[in-house]
Amino acid sequence: MTYFRELPSILYQSPLSTRSGSNEYVEVKNLFRRVKLRDDLKNSVTYLTNYYVRDGFRPDQVAEDLYGSTNLDWVVLHTAGIVNVRDEWPLTSKEIYDYSSIKYGNDLNQIRYYVTTEVKDSSGKVYLPKGKVVDSDFTIPDPTSSTSTLNPVGGVTNYEYESNLNEDKRNITVLRPSYLDLFLSDMRKIMTYSRSSQFISNRVIRTENTRNTDPN
Repeated sequence: MTYFRELPSILYQSPLSTRSGSNEYVEVKNLFRRVKLRDDLKNSVTYLTNYYVRDGFRPDQVAEDLYGSTNLDWVVLHTAGIVNVRDEWPLTSKEIYDYSSIKYGNDLNQIRYYVTTEVKDSSGKVYLPKGKVVDSDFTIPDPTSSTSTLNPVGGVTNYEYESNLNEDKRNITVLRPSYLDLFLSDMRKIMTYSRSSQFISNRVIRTENTRNTDPN
């Protein structure tokens, strides 16, 4: 099932009058009808799982891998909380390199900031974890010596910075395949209209164009 095919419709009164003076109705998809993940699904790790997006994988390929259908790419994006695929989906390794090269030019490999490297004591216990942002001259006492200090610092280049941001995007949250049918059932209920003065069917409502005015 494709997402837009499941959207219900609105019969919208055209602003253009026919020769008889009446206004025709145009059927359009109701883009304001949005899928919402149930709170009990959203807040429970039982229904969701972590997924690592492999290099070059698109949303439709992830959907095929998880649910057996490329048409369910919207389920992947929705449960991952991704709205803007262009900015929020991970680029390929080549794409992130090309993007970084254009963005930074000759400064591609310039140091952007410094982080700690891991330091362990004589018993093998982590004394200083890696990845903490520090100054380039950051020092600590050597945990294996009472008379020396260490400068456990490494530089992160502009390219490495962009690559790390892109790598973080590879870790997404997705719906477990075993709960797909429940999710789709809820989705169809949301896409169904209740009876009202605008009701035509459970898939169609009619609305008047309040901006229409009688030219006479």
